Amino acid sequence: MSTTTDELKEFRLSCRECFDHYAKPHLEKWETQGLVDRDFWQTMGAHGLLGMGVSQDLGGQDKSDYRYALALTEEMLAMGMTAPIVISHNDVIASYLNQFASEEQKQRWLPDLCSGRRIAAIAITEPGGGSDSAGMSTEATADGDNYVLNGRKAFITNGVNADLFIVAVKTDAGPRGQGISLIVVEQGMAGFTQGEALKKLGWHASDTANLAFDHCVVPKSNLLGRENLGSYYFMTGMTRERLSISTVAVASAEIMMAETLAYVKQRKAFGQPIGAFQYNRFLLAQLDTQIKVTRSYLNDAIDRFNAGSLSLEDAARLKWWATEVQNKVADECLQLHGGSAYMSDSSIGKLWVNSRVQKIYGGTSEIMLEVVSKSMGL
Repeated sequence: MSTTTDELKEFRLSCRECFDHYAKPHLEKWETQGLVDRDFWQTMGAHGLLGMGVSQDLGGQDKSDYRYALALTEEMLAMGMTAPIVISHNDVIASYLNQFASEEQKQRWLPDLCSGRRIAAIAITEPGGGSDSAGMSTEATADGDNYVLNGRKAFITNGVNADLFIVAVKTDAGPRGQGISLIVVEQGMAGFTQGEALKKLGWHASDTANLAFDHCVVPKSNLLGRENLGSYYFMTGMTRERLSISTVAVASAEIMMAETLAYVKQRKAFGQPIGAFQYNRFLLAQLDTQIKVTRSYLNDAIDRFNAGSLSLEDAARLKWWATEVQNKVADECLQLHGGSAYMSDSSIGKLWVNSRVQKIYGGTSEIMLEVVSKSMGL
């Protein structure tokens, strides 16, 4: 890798300074209103935190080394920010466009996404489908120079704020899992409706909404890549998405462990710090070891991703393991904090709630095990 440690440290510091100055004062407001102010997206763009792997000619940062995305995610979580909205915009949508869009499409969309003038989302999940992307029912029918879309999408991150949506649709009534295409739908197109913000258990500043397409007319020039190759594009894009979710898992677990260690050393019960009881000491030793093993696992996956050799199956293994560890740490750390952690303003309480969805989005834990077991010939 040509990236130096000093370059990464400088980038991490710039993330921290940006978030401390422009995000920290507004975190409570964003949680209450259910979304991050649009002007903060432009602030991130101005500070070079969007479009990490996109070329500078298109307004990006030309930083394809995933360690930059790692640093960005870790600094967001350390500040208490809602990471999924930025990961979806940066690591998922921008990566799809950068890899599969035509040059004309890149010129049309990426500069605005890199600057934060427009926000992006990806719409795959459907109300009755969940992780079963192969069974989607949203359809796009060719009509001259256009497609006509009909269907519904559910639980879409950035669903309220986004201006640009990569929508997975059926374009061919072929065998299950085939005939899927990706079409970019833009806010304001006739027949396209963004629903109201959904109220979630956690990640309250992450705007999430359902989408509806009722005879929505989209020009064929908004087809991403080639028709009926959406499943192939998924396989490519999901590797990075699951690496990103694993990054959140490890960073969150480390934050929870640090907070819990500080707490058990000062909180006393029965005349001694609760961290001095053998059961608690042994439990924390086990959790600390699991976190460190998972960090090593993540670092190895990042090296392989940067080298272009991280497989879909290995990304599934990592996502399953890392999110399981994250939830184990969250549950035990909340227990060690006792009743104080169950309050709505508790840092550990928020991390505990936010952790749970990690085993669901990006493919459930069960789907990850299905992917892994099939790779074993089972």
